[in-house]
Amino acid sequence: MKHGINIRLTKDAADFRACAKFMAATDPWLTLGRDYKACLRAVTAPAREVYAAKEAGRALGFVILQMTGTFRGYIQTVCVAPEARGRGIGTGLVRFAEERIFKDVPNVFICVSSFNRGAQRLYRRLGYKKTGKLKDFIVKGSDEILLRKTLGPIAGYRGK
Repeated sequence: MKHGINIRLTKDAADFRACAKFMAATDPWLTLGRDYKACLRAVTAPAREVYAAKEAGRALGFVILQMTGTFRGYIQTVCVAPEARGRGIGTGLVRFAEERIFKDVPNVFICVSSFNRGAQRLYRRLGYKKTGKLKDFIVKGSDEILLRKTLGPIAGYRGK
């Protein structure tokens, strides 16, 4: 991560509120109809790992991981504060998430909304491949595209 920005696991309620605030004020969450309360529920849901990217103690972005269930290694959310975009924080958060996930499992999954072209470009650049499409999954007229980055099959994987 860039000099002065640290990514750490957080359980701080203020960080959760900041993440929900960033999400509720920007796309794709606006287009998906997610208000602050819905975003806060997503951030604080059980069995999630929330990592905050901070600079001088101020949260600039978040990544939320699911490390249980069928899609163990799922990046649920990548969110960067609007004023901090374009600084490589989103890329840094995704790379951090990959390192964390690959310690345990050989696959990283993420969904991206069909209208979120910028995020699609980022994930393609980072080596993610389309695995499937969930038509009208969250809102009618927008699909969620399931992406995967893999080191191989689960069977026999020993971690990094």
